[in-house]
Amino acid sequence: MAVYTEISDEELDGLLGQYDLGQALSCKGIAEGVENSNFLLHTEAGYFILTLYEKRVHAEDLPFFLGLMEHLAAGGFTSPRPIPAKDGRNLKEVAGRPAAIIEFLDGRSVQRITPQHCALLGQTLAQLHTIGSDFKLQRTNTLSVSNWRPLYTACRDSDHGNMPDDLLPEIEAEIGYLEAHWPSGLPSGVIHADLFPDNIFFLNDRVSGVIDYYFACNDFFAYDLAICLNAWCFENDDSFNITKARKLLNGYREVRNFSQQELDFLPLLCRGAAVRFLLTRLFDWLNQVEGALVKPKDPHEYLKKLQFHQAVISVAAYGLE
Repeated sequence: MAVYTEISDEELDGLLGQYDLGQALSCKGIAEGVENSNFLLHTEAGYFILTLYEKRVHAEDLPFFLGLMEHLAAGGFTSPRPIPAKDGRNLKEVAGRPAAIIEFLDGRSVQRITPQHCALLGQTLAQLHTIGSDFKLQRTNTLSVSNWRPLYTACRDSDHGNMPDDLLPEIEAEIGYLEAHWPSGLPSGVIHADLFPDNIFFLNDRVSGVIDYYFACNDFFAYDLAICLNAWCFENDDSFNITKARKLLNGYREVRNFSQQELDFLPLLCRGAAVRFLLTRLFDWLNQVEGALVKPKDPHEYLKKLQFHQAVISVAAYGLE
């Protein structure tokens, strides 16, 4: 989450006039994240999240994202619901941007990740995959293997002058390898595709909410696991925590067991997930938005993660026999 577009008092009042939420009591920008403009909105009806969808999010994808949130919540998953306006629609426009008001969930993201958090994450991810299996809408993963080379080329050809040149040879070689070896036919369905620690809330030793579905798509379930292994199982010194990985994977298969083929390809999928975030971090590093309340993250973190996965021979490195 972040703030790229400001909203005036008049614009906010005009938006709330289309809802049965009463008047605004406060509306404060949320600085975390990188994609959309987000605000903590307090009205006479309670607390909500107001999201303005920025240019990277395509308007045609919004029915998928918002519909998925509704579908998961209806199935008992800890997803916030989009709030419908008086006309029944959950998507509006404000400050020149598509906008939605989203249910506020109690809880908070964790700063110090424990193995138990990883176990709960695994269970929650498997629940999302299971409950989302009958969601009718489809969305292609626009940040999968076929999209990495064009993104790499855009970074390579950037004229912003602050390119970390040590990344380019590593990335180009890895993309070629992944393009040649990427699997097909693995179990697939709706995945979150961005389940970082700031996108899951905990309360009283349980998961109280999963948010930020704006990369959700149809892809391999095991790829979603690979994203989580990258995001949750490395320490601040870039070392890999095998105990956290074991807890994550075992928590997942308590709800949905994975196939041997999924396990065999997991190291490769982890490499792909590392490349995906290495590239998007590099792109954001080179294309910083002036005045945005967000600081781009260092892409080198994911180079180190990629190098770890490149040395993995089997899933034993992730804590499984």
